[in-house]
Amino acid sequence: MNVYYHLPGLFEFYEFYKKFLPLFKNKPEYFYDWCKIGSIYGSPSDCIWSGGRISYADCDPKKVFALMKEYNISSRLTFSNSLIEEKHLSDIKCNELCRLLNLDTNNGIIIHSDILMKYLKKKYPNLYFVSSTTKVLTNFNDFKKEVENTDFTYVVPDFG
Repeated sequence: MNVYYHLPGLFEFYEFYKKFLPLFKNKPEYFYDWCKIGSIYGSPSDCIWSGGRISYADCDPKKVFALMKEYNISSRLTFSNSLIEEKHLSDIKCNELCRLLNLDTNNGIIIHSDILMKYLKKKYPNLYFVSSTTKVLTNFNDFKKEVENTDFTYVVPDFG
């Protein structure tokens, strides 16, 4: 049995991951053999779709995504803004991030907004979707409905 960890700081901890991932890959004796990395998630600074998370990292997204691809780790953009409106869908920075992420089939979006998901599904077909914990699905029937929604590859429950 393997345990897959989903780690934060896709952009904020880029310098750390540049050093950690080679260690993780090349020194397996330092880690439990059942310990795997399922994804690394986050958003760069000034992303309107990111839902208010503040990041001070301005790493080159091409380098970030290339590092994850090199180690076969899924990059997940955290786009959990619950207040997205149609007018926000044309955001240049967020669309460029999705365009880059869409170049590979191993990447996804952690998402809250149905409007944004509908847009992204059509425009960036290689991406998979993760239902964000920011939806605060505390009612079991609501959670079950979300799990049964075929638009989502994963659903992150609210642990509150």
